[in-house]
Amino acid sequence: MNKFRNYILNFLKYKNLIWKLTVKDLKVKYKRSFLGIAWSLLNPLLTMIVLTIVFQSIFRFNIANFPVYLISGQVLFNFFSESTNLAMSSIFRDGQLIKKVYIPKYIFPISKVLFSFINMSISLIAIFLVCILTGVKLTYAAILAPLGLIYIAIFSMGFGLMLCSIGVFFRDLEHIYSVILTIWSYLTPVFYPINIIPQKYIIFILYNPMYYFIDYFRQTILYGNVPTLQLNLVCLACSVIMFIIGLYIFYKSQDKFVVNI
Repeated sequence: MNKFRNYILNFLKYKNLIWKLTVKDLKVKYKRSFLGIAWSLLNPLLTMIVLTIVFQSIFRFNIANFPVYLISGQVLFNFFSESTNLAMSSIFRDGQLIKKVYIPKYIFPISKVLFSFINMSISLIAIFLVCILTGVKLTYAAILAPLGLIYIAIFSMGFGLMLCSIGVFFRDLEHIYSVILTIWSYLTPVFYPINIIPQKYIIFILYNPMYYFIDYFRQTILYGNVPTLQLNLVCLACSVIMFIIGLYIFYKSQDKFVVNI
């Protein structure tokens, strides 16, 4: 138990290195991009416009303020997808550095999640722009939106640590996970209302943590509601439990990483 506690406390010692790795990823991503960081703003906007035309005009989903409904779910799920994908491959992609010097290995997946979190934070500007353009009025409940983002960030860190631990030993996980994410996205009410789901399949939604994280964010931004205590407890439980599981699996596996990268 003491070793595990020290493992967590050691995080503070390397916080500057985590930040430098995060900044490095940001610089690499936008190094030769003409629009640079603006892509984090334009990408969700352009995707939202296309999907709004498809699902509201063609499939005729009857959702009030559909553009905000869509882009809020889209931005949060994209963050989860990007952060966990990057975390999964972080150890074997930086394997040479790990072999040369001692660095706590969890720094790599965590820095990837933080990098994706910054990208998502920029994308939030797009959400607020769509709110303004579509006449959605933000209420005092919007100040709770960052708490919802913290919930999903902690969940993504835990899930990323777990994927990273498995991915070192099983490289095919990258391909399998892309399929899992596709299925997961369809099981999450990102672009459709939950009330169209047949009762016999609703269990797949109710046992999906991403549904609760996205619903939390929509409650604060789109509907102007203060999330209930029950919703907060569900989000907190999902995020903390996943983080503990991911950290534990990573802790137990890390000593075998070097011989497998």
